[in-house]
Amino acid sequence: MPFLIPMIKTDKNYFQKIKQRLEVKKPWDDVIVFLLNVLIAIPVFIIIHQNTIDPNWYYQIDRILLFIVIVGVIQLILRILKTIIIICLAAYLIALIFGSFSGSYGFESIFEDYRYMVYSMSDNPNPQDIILSKLLPFPNKYKILNAIEYENPKVRNFALMATTKDFKDLRGYAKYRTVIQCFAVFKEINSRWNYVSDPKGREYIATATESLLYFSGDCDDHSILMASSVKAIGGTPRLIHTGGHIYPELLIGNKTDLEIINYLIKKVLFVEESKGKTIHYHIDERGQIWLNMDYTASYPGGPFMSEEILGALTLD
Repeated sequence: MPFLIPMIKTDKNYFQKIKQRLEVKKPWDDVIVFLLNVLIAIPVFIIIHQNTIDPNWYYQIDRILLFIVIVGVIQLILRILKTIIIICLAAYLIALIFGSFSGSYGFESIFEDYRYMVYSMSDNPNPQDIILSKLLPFPNKYKILNAIEYENPKVRNFALMATTKDFKDLRGYAKYRTVIQCFAVFKEINSRWNYVSDPKGREYIATATESLLYFSGDCDDHSILMASSVKAIGGTPRLIHTGGHIYPELLIGNKTDLEIINYLIKKVLFVEESKGKTIHYHIDERGQIWLNMDYTASYPGGPFMSEEILGALTLD
């Protein structure tokens, strides 16, 4: 047994030497711990935020507190593992490099998540709940459905033209490509739309191909053309009836998607039109987000012309 003692001491010395070699000298150890904490905390925060209920506290205090707690926990863990911090950093960088080249979570994803997170905390869109089960039957439902000619080649070709005219060269948002293309359709239609009333005492419902001729008509004609064009390129539209008005809305996803869409509208796609303004949307009973696409709005998510909701017609 005595011969084992030198071996144990030798092993201890060996691991002690490895430990000393892996240790980072001050103050660089604190710098590395801080940087690694930020890199880890952002994706962890995004994941937790996506999978927890949003209490909608004022000034986004809930998100700020959540981020502080995550940073504190990660800081504690990294302090405990500080002796092997180089291995931790190397492993994380390798994972990010692999993610960047494979198209999954990488350096660009971290930067974008941080940018969306900071912007969404400073600019909170204006939500409005809408409970579909309480809505009334949609007026002229079948006439409107027949007028939404999303499979007509003329409608499809118009929508394709719009997607090549605006936002075509935008990169880095593959997940939201269809939504961005629907925004291009919105921009094309609303920039050309001329409001013209129906014949007196009569409700005239124009088909999408009719409205393509002159881009003129009333609110239901605009809604039909918008819904047809959006659906023709893969978007999910719906029409909202308010009693004296009909307008289209676009499904963009959940509240996490809204943070990115909010940033895209206000900082990338409709900067001038939305400057100093708020994104307006409805939340349905499944927690899905619908943006206003009315002719009265100069950007997706513009102010509602009427807050009263009497009916909804979804085209999925």
